[in-house]
Amino acid sequence: MTDSRQADVPTVKLLIDGDFVESTSSEWREVINPATQEVLARVPFATAAEVDAAVASAKAAFASWRRTPIGARARIFLKYQQLIREHMQELAAILTAEQGKTLPDAEGDVFRGLEVVEHAANIGTLQLGEMANNVAGGVDTYTIMQPLGVCAGITPFNFPAMIPLWMFPMAIATGNTFVLKPSEQDPMVTMRLVELAIEAGIPKGVLNVVHGGPDVVNAICDHPDIKAVSFVGSTRVGTHVYNRATLAGKRAQCMMGAKNHAVILPDANKEQSLNAMVGAAFGAAGQRCMAASTLVMVGEAQAWIPELVEKAKTLRVNAGTEPGTDVGPLISCAAHERVKGLIEAGTREGARLELDGREVRVPGFERGNFVGPTIFSGVRPGMRIYDEEIFGPVLVILAADSLDEAIAIINANPNGNGTAIFTQSGAAARRFQEEIDVGQVGINLPIPVPVPLFSFTGSRGSKLGDLGPYGKQVVTFYTQTKTVTARWFDDETLAHGVNTTISLK
Repeated sequence: MTDSRQADVPTVKLLIDGDFVESTSSEWREVINPATQEVLARVPFATAAEVDAAVASAKAAFASWRRTPIGARARIFLKYQQLIREHMQELAAILTAEQGKTLPDAEGDVFRGLEVVEHAANIGTLQLGEMANNVAGGVDTYTIMQPLGVCAGITPFNFPAMIPLWMFPMAIATGNTFVLKPSEQDPMVTMRLVELAIEAGIPKGVLNVVHGGPDVVNAICDHPDIKAVSFVGSTRVGTHVYNRATLAGKRAQCMMGAKNHAVILPDANKEQSLNAMVGAAFGAAGQRCMAASTLVMVGEAQAWIPELVEKAKTLRVNAGTEPGTDVGPLISCAAHERVKGLIEAGTREGARLELDGREVRVPGFERGNFVGPTIFSGVRPGMRIYDEEIFGPVLVILAADSLDEAIAIINANPNGNGTAIFTQSGAAARRFQEEIDVGQVGINLPIPVPVPLFSFTGSRGSKLGDLGPYGKQVVTFYTQTKTVTARWFDDETLAHGVNTTISLK
């Protein structure tokens, strides 16, 4: 931690009550380019008073924002999606500089968030109640979906555009106000998206941003004026957030760690399956909660391992800004050392190192946090490289004799974000989708993240809370369903007199 006044680099601002303000904090973190170690900016760890001010601003703004017509809210997000499209390349460049992923992948990061913004613009058809007419004599029952109040989001480093865009657009479109805490490792693209959101017309106080670490996270979980918390990140932190926020009486949804398995059956299209696995395991340097990091090869498919390794060797490791790059750097020096340590643990525990990416060298970017594609075979449950989420460009391969054994392996793992099967058998695919205990299933595609018409549906150890972060489920998460039972009297019903029974007849 350093004092920002001692360094001639930009400082990341807070957004409080419609103004981008300099924090008064004495604690700051450097935002580092992971390919070069260049200091791009400094981000403050907001003070308790600044968090309180952000929440107070959101609470005050809620009084009028909740009454804003739904069409007016939708038009803001129509404008917002247009602005994001116009600034796509700028946003991707900022993201690549601070996070490391390739420019095309950075554009994909922004685009997947843009899809949720487009969905938010359709709020008029999403936030609909139900009505039953004349459920009893002259009685109607209907529901209305009302906003909760101040909501908050805590986002991770690996998707600094997409995941904030999962959160605040849907929360605000449903009539809530919002306090966002981006990752302190790469907040710059998030703040540019926030600037565009203000330009699109989000009113003062409806969106606020604070930065920080554990103290700010705890303040969000504890604050009595925050009604709901959405989180994406590690299992350790997500479990803490869920327990602390729900203990404080808040709604919480936490999307957490993963160990996503893919199964290749011997009847699969070999070329398509191996290409898909290489892309899904090593894209974004494996820093995806939906990375296909674990492969179960069934029967004769195990003979394809050498071809898989050869395909992985063709991937180009370089800075994300360089044309033709397939695998960029890891987010930090600490992440780099952790991934290398897990690779070393895999070799000690007896897994076969088919491809070793630890000694990769990138000319011109010698200080970058690079690990090349790495593949282990002969992996078994109980090994650290299987039991832990590596979050790097490392693919671990297990062997199974049958589809039944593959399903048993996956269902025994505590995580449940995503899984996939590669096969040309409809019967095998249907059996897999029915018997697998994982929230998101891909058939002949490795990363089964649904479009925003649906919702992200991770399960088991990968998720706490029963509602997903976008789609129809998040409209339910960010609203309170109120049931109204109404009778309007006419002369006939008025003549009935006193009725002491529970019946509405």
